[in-house]
Amino acid sequence: MGTKENLLALFEENKGVYFSGEDIARKLSVSRTAVWKAVKSLRGEGYDIDAVQNKGYSLSVKTDVLSVQGIKKYLKPICSGIDMTVLQTVDSTNAAVREKAAEGAGEGCTVIANNQTNGKGRIGRSFFSPPETGIYMSLLLRPAHYSSKQAVKLTTMAAVAGCEAIETVSGEKAQIKWVNDIYIDGKKVSGILTEASLGLENGFLDYAVLGIGINVYPPKGGFPGELENIAGAVFSMPHDDGKNRLAAEFLNRFMTYYAKPENSGYADKYRSRSLVIGKEVQVIFPGHFQKAVALDIDEACRLIVKYEDGKTESLSSGEISVRLS
Repeated sequence: MGTKENLLALFEENKGVYFSGEDIARKLSVSRTAVWKAVKSLRGEGYDIDAVQNKGYSLSVKTDVLSVQGIKKYLKPICSGIDMTVLQTVDSTNAAVREKAAEGAGEGCTVIANNQTNGKGRIGRSFFSPPETGIYMSLLLRPAHYSSKQAVKLTTMAAVAGCEAIETVSGEKAQIKWVNDIYIDGKKVSGILTEASLGLENGFLDYAVLGIGINVYPPKGGFPGELENIAGAVFSMPHDDGKNRLAAEFLNRFMTYYAKPENSGYADKYRSRSLVIGKEVQVIFPGHFQKAVALDIDEACRLIVKYEDGKTESLSSGEISVRLS
């Protein structure tokens, strides 16, 4: 790491603590001029760094900027295999991780962005990803002997992990709209997209890219017209280190489920957070939809629905439109 990255790590581990330029230079084995340049650079990236005569420099406890150093200080040992990159802007974090996968990157390769110019949602939709207000994260996974149908497990584990992370950091109750959306008070605050590459010979996953976007704060100027009645945010106003804490908490929880899915009880947790069980839904097929009632979610996290003609079906993929009461 360079001087700026080392200085940020020092600041993140000691928010609110003042260090003189001389102390920093000694700790980092650099000149005081190098320290001043690093402080100036970090300020340019949005870090609120106080400078007080005879006290030195301090990173404000209210700073909320995504960074590798800011996230890592909250990670648990279960995340030791994660190789993380945080970018200011990217086309799509899923696309960035797919490129790394094609180059042979190992499991745990993670890209997090402050802004996406072409964020992806399910079924070819875009995911609104404005700067400064959200977390856009993709994680490379190489699970052994996973079929394409089993890939839904990754999405459901991520949905539970996302809900638990949101509740831990914000105190807000989070629920899941089958299969991949997280809601707070009837508004979507997070979406999950899992993309996979299958081996042609054995039909198992070569790798999967798990992507999650979280609306941490409302965007400046509000959500676009088509989203203003649908989308929400975890926090209504700035929260001390909210983005770094949320990102880390999600990784801690997801990696715990992923390490031992058979013993984690994630399916029961997914079911207990369902926003749709007992509600009237519309099951969308290519070119048409059918009305149904969502009866339950089974152990494989398939949605069990009953159509108007009395027929029941277990849905393992697809799209539903939910009428929220």
